[in-house]
Amino acid sequence: MLQLEPIIAFVRVAELKSYTRAAEALSLSRTRVSRLVMALEASLGVCLIQRTTRRLHLTAEGERYLAHAQSILQALDEAAADVGSGATDMRGRLRINGPMSFGVRHLSPLVARFMVEHPGLEVRLDLNDRRVDLLEEGYDMAIRIGNLPDSSLIARRLTRCRMLFCASPDYLARHGTPTTINALKEHRCLRYRSGPVSGDWHIGDTTLFAQGPLESNNGDVLTHAAEAGLGIAHQPSFLVIDSIIQGSLVPVLSDVAPTMLDIHAIYPARRFLPAKVERFIELLANAWGTPPSWEREMGLSPITQQ
Repeated sequence: MLQLEPIIAFVRVAELKSYTRAAEALSLSRTRVSRLVMALEASLGVCLIQRTTRRLHLTAEGERYLAHAQSILQALDEAAADVGSGATDMRGRLRINGPMSFGVRHLSPLVARFMVEHPGLEVRLDLNDRRVDLLEEGYDMAIRIGNLPDSSLIARRLTRCRMLFCASPDYLARHGTPTTINALKEHRCLRYRSGPVSGDWHIGDTTLFAQGPLESNNGDVLTHAAEAGLGIAHQPSFLVIDSIIQGSLVPVLSDVAPTMLDIHAIYPARRFLPAKVERFIELLANAWGTPPSWEREMGLSPITQQ
């Protein structure tokens, strides 16, 4: 049976990317840490870390083992916190993944608030727009917007937001304001594209083959282009709230039933959900609300949540 000390040594080396820094963190000698990692590799029969004179990196086996080892150590931390300090004292590390633009605007402030409320907690927040593997990459939870692929993960819907058509006052003065979905065919459309997926707009049961001068995989790029008068954007409400409030963008086609986007928290299926994950999810749900706080700030009328 594997002992914990070699596992802890390996995790610290992998996280700090240095035997010297890991030794300092563990109050051990560098030689001791190196021997512990080698003992772990010998017991597993695989190489976990490739070493050179200048740097180290994990092997594929090391990456997989790290994710599992972090989960095990985290579970032990949670068990100790639960019986030692009580359920009100959140300790250990919380690893979160979220989409870039939404994360900066609406997730990161709540992460900071949660950390202030629970000073014993360490958080790793990674923001990107790719679909991460929570188990393989060691995340406790992630925030996802839109349709979710079938998986073994558990999903909880936190809120829903609407997609909005908007353009700058200057663009509308020069090109006119569309009054129907079909009228968008005559306008310059700024399209979001994710990988090989088409940038066409899906409005209810209608697919609009939008044409325009700009296509991007980042919503902020499209918002800035719309503010510059380059065309009409079809954006999630959380991306355009400030622009609409400031008057640099104007909603159009407001009488058309909007496309709705679900915002979920997803996490691995576990018999017992860690308290810090459960409480952070509750914080998000309460802070955003339904309809979400940014739509209430915009003064948009509520839409029935299904």
